[in-house]
Amino acid sequence: MDQLKFNETHGNLIKEVNPSLYSQIRQILLDAQNTVARAINLVMVQAYFEIGRLIIEEEQHGEARAGYGEEILETLSRRLKIEFGKGFSVRNLRNMRTFYVTFKNRQTLSAKLSWSHYILLMRLDNEHARNFYMKESETENWSVREMDRQINSLLFERLSLSRDKAQVKVLAEQGQVLESPRDLVKDPYVLEFLGLQEHAAYTEKELETALIDNLQSFILELGKGFTFVARQKRITLDAEHFYIDLVFYNRLLHCFVLIDLKIGKLMHQDLGQLQMYVNYYDREVKTKDEERTIGIVLCHDKKETIARYTLPENNTQIFASKYKLYLPTEDELIREVDEVAKRIEGVE
Repeated sequence: MDQLKFNETHGNLIKEVNPSLYSQIRQILLDAQNTVARAINLVMVQAYFEIGRLIIEEEQHGEARAGYGEEILETLSRRLKIEFGKGFSVRNLRNMRTFYVTFKNRQTLSAKLSWSHYILLMRLDNEHARNFYMKESETENWSVREMDRQINSLLFERLSLSRDKAQVKVLAEQGQVLESPRDLVKDPYVLEFLGLQEHAAYTEKELETALIDNLQSFILELGKGFTFVARQKRITLDAEHFYIDLVFYNRLLHCFVLIDLKIGKLMHQDLGQLQMYVNYYDREVKTKDEERTIGIVLCHDKKETIARYTLPENNTQIFASKYKLYLPTEDELIREVDEVAKRIEGVE
């Protein structure tokens, strides 16, 4: 109810209260609840860390025989469940032990991450990947579900493929930092959330509709700072109408991002058309305070040599990326990069 009404003597709802007053009090209470929840979460995560430490120390100083560690967990679990509930199963105690072994320094634990976040992080063997997802989840406020999706879509691996060892280390320590248009672009984009079959027949219109229907997931896949602006944005040149499939704005790079969808293989005409759209936005839409427009052709079959020889060597605005309708494996990503490198070497 927008306005509360009170009868000061009988409790009947008759007297109006300023809606702004209620709204401000409500926000104070919500903020307090969130603060308490974060504080409780951090205390519990730190407690699990300490439990893991104690278990490890007991194992190291206990009997040197096979099975001793598991016996400790089983005995602890039985007693703790009686006093503190079912949250202290053998499996959870094992996770606490792994938690301590994985993170070592309690000071690195984040108040923004829940125990469920850390369960996902502990599954990663690659320390760089683990640090990256931890940093990104902190800064982007990923839910557990969002973190799980980004891990499964190999976001760190996809961003790492075009970087050298030093750059990968920076990526792991700082997360994804957007300083230039190239930092914004992924290749490939993973669109498994659309539910489209890899080899099924669908039109570009159906692909666009599926992306709009799953806009929140698509923006998560696009990355940091994206805001949706328009679909099928019409521009008119010499009395002829053209339609840009999707228009976004990136608040971190302060620029428009135009996306053109192609369900077939990339053609040089596709890049030329997108260049026209980008030029139009740069000259007619963006303000003098905004950065130059970025264009991305999102295609099912990207021809690297076509893109390479259609675009100028100093290109910083037009990009071509593949999209996949399923979650790729790390080996598959590496194979694709190797194949692209071989094709480029073959034409030089």
